[in-house]
Amino acid sequence: MTQFDAVLFDAGDTLIRLTGSGETLLHRAAAALGVDRLDPDEVARVWRRVLERAGTAEELAKGRDLSPERHREVWTALYDTAGCEKLAPGLSGHLYALTVRAESWEAFPDSVDTLRSLHERGVRIGVVSDTGFDLRPALELRGLSPFVDTVVMSYECGVCKPAATPFLIACERLGVAPERALMVGDNPLTDSGAVAAGLYAFLLPPAAAAGPRGLRHVLALV
Repeated sequence: MTQFDAVLFDAGDTLIRLTGSGETLLHRAAAALGVDRLDPDEVARVWRRVLERAGTAEELAKGRDLSPERHREVWTALYDTAGCEKLAPGLSGHLYALTVRAESWEAFPDSVDTLRSLHERGVRIGVVSDTGFDLRPALELRGLSPFVDTVVMSYECGVCKPAATPFLIACERLGVAPERALMVGDNPLTDSGAVAAGLYAFLLPPAAAAGPRGLRHVLALV
């Protein structure tokens, strides 16, 4: 008998991530606008400002993951504030459109193998994500969907982590008691909410620029 009947995973920066660096994304978005060259130093500064602000409590409190409309509004405003429009008019909108495309996301090298191993053990698998757009096309494109039994997204259930609701919805759909489920994520502010909901939690460190995510450690816990 396994220690857990189900494992829930966060999506972004846990199972999948945007392909390439933020600077690369900015250059790609600019190219779509017909801008051939951006100043590399300024691009780096803009993306650094995006990263510095994106995970703050102030930004999270804006409800960006509660609807597709709000998601677009908050993220494009953040890109604008960080300086995207100074790089090229219209860049904020093009950058946003690029980041919500399934093709812009890649799986970590150990994501598919980890999910497959859990699936072969009979462990139920869920994805619980704070997001304002549908992640299922990216999960499908990157070969993760065959092993995922349910996907709970904040914009569909109307509440974000760390509230207990998303975790409990996933457990109910999977037919497991919360105390028999493990939540795996990378954000202590949100994913640790699983503990208050009665689950166990395993928090990953920040992702390295390349290489496996460290998901194989989950197999030792299960």
